[in-house]
Amino acid sequence: MQLVFQSTKSLIPFSFHTIIKTKIMEDPEKLIESLLESATEYGKTSIELTKLKIVDKTSDVASSFLSHSIVIVIIAFFMLFLSLGLTIWLSKILGEDYFGFFAVSAFYGFAALIYYFLIHKWVKIAICNSLIKQMLK
Repeated sequence: MQLVFQSTKSLIPFSFHTIIKTKIMEDPEKLIESLLESATEYGKTSIELTKLKIVDKTSDVASSFLSHSIVIVIIAFFMLFLSLGLTIWLSKILGEDYFGFFAVSAFYGFAALIYYFLIHKWVKIAICNSLIKQMLK
């Protein structure tokens, strides 16, 4: 028994090769038109896909921003009323109304300086990285 190795061309049915060669030889203009139509359709589909990806990422970032904004507003109101309560309480302890306001404003001024000189860069980098991660997700 003798094994015969066949090339990949001979594995494809003869009629298929004949059909392809015949189509190319018979009507190359139709083949080029068909190729151009396919390329045009591919381009339109690629543009549509890109638009949909942009809409998806934009809506994802916008919804994330909105939900975070709502949480920040709620925390801001909490801090406002907590500060007012603390101010009134300190005013009663210190004896004068303005001493409580000075104490609380001094605390916030000190916290703002610490944030600006020590923490600002790290928070900025973390926010940028978060936005980039959401855009590339």
